[in-house]
Amino acid sequence: MLAAPETGGRTGRPTLIAGGAGFIGANLADSIAGSGGEVIVLDNLSRAGVEQNLAWLESRHRGRVHRVIADVRDEAALERLVRDAGAVFHFAAQTAVTTSLADPRADFEVNAGGTFNVLEAARKTGRAIPVVFSSTNKVYGGLDDIALVELDDRYVPVDEKTRAHGVDESRPLDFCTPYGCSKGAADQYVLDYGKSFGLPTAVLRMSCIYGPRQFGTEDQGWVAHFLIRALSGEPITIYGDGRQVRDILNVADAVAAYRAVLADIGRLAGRAFNLGGGPHNAVSLRRLLIEIGRVIGGEPAVEFRDWRPGDQLYFVADTRRLQAATPWRAAVPWRDGVRELAAWLAENRLRPAEPRVQRRITA
Repeated sequence: MLAAPETGGRTGRPTLIAGGAGFIGANLADSIAGSGGEVIVLDNLSRAGVEQNLAWLESRHRGRVHRVIADVRDEAALERLVRDAGAVFHFAAQTAVTTSLADPRADFEVNAGGTFNVLEAARKTGRAIPVVFSSTNKVYGGLDDIALVELDDRYVPVDEKTRAHGVDESRPLDFCTPYGCSKGAADQYVLDYGKSFGLPTAVLRMSCIYGPRQFGTEDQGWVAHFLIRALSGEPITIYGDGRQVRDILNVADAVAAYRAVLADIGRLAGRAFNLGGGPHNAVSLRRLLIEIGRVIGGEPAVEFRDWRPGDQLYFVADTRRLQAATPWRAAVPWRDGVRELAAWLAENRLRPAEPRVQRRITA
């Protein structure tokens, strides 16, 4: 019989953040440590830029942030760390669809196998250690059956309910691409360990998160990547026609959601929640490019290429389940958040350059 759920801060035990030097993990670690909690940051430092995040955390929270350079595929290391943890946030992952297509075995071993290792480490303690998992909207597949209308700058659903609220958690899971399969398998394992073994687990299926401390690439962190390219005067590559719509969520709001779920994990255990900006923060790639042009004072250069596998034409998260279950609400309007990120990148990552206009984007 597992002991009662713990929440890290209230037990005096540290909170373990797997992937804690990454973009969201570092912001979450900063929030917890800033509230007086103790954090163990587990990361293999495989992603460019995360060493800067780790150094930033350690300089801000001396004695409260403890680094462990290890991989979630290392079962022994995980068991040692989870043994003393009060709660686990699991962000460590291979995050790119393109990488999963190039090396599906590694993608599986990190995303599915690594998550299994985290769950097993928690189960073996005999304590009800909360595990909150970072999943993805890709578990819903390509969403090809959602009928869309093509407007000048975006796609919108024909169905009025979907247009008003987005895609909810009743949507059948439909994994596609190795990345979708590995994250989807992990998503389901996390929920099942709650059912089968009584672990207090929860899943947040994220849309597109952006904000400070994001070192975006073409394959992951596209809002930051677009800004980095524009501020550097380099062309932005758009795969498809740029009318794809996503609900983008500021990282401060994402951190608040993760903390809200952990704070009430005893009641929310075993549930999956969509996490995104919702309809009020839904933006097409074309619309974002226009806003970036306003931020940098000139139109960014743009190149168009063929569609990529598994790219959803439209995804907006219906977050009403999370809003009903917690006090959480998305608070940062997307335009304000994009300007904040641009300012952070200009100060911390690069200096603005004169933009090169290549192809005009109109509203």
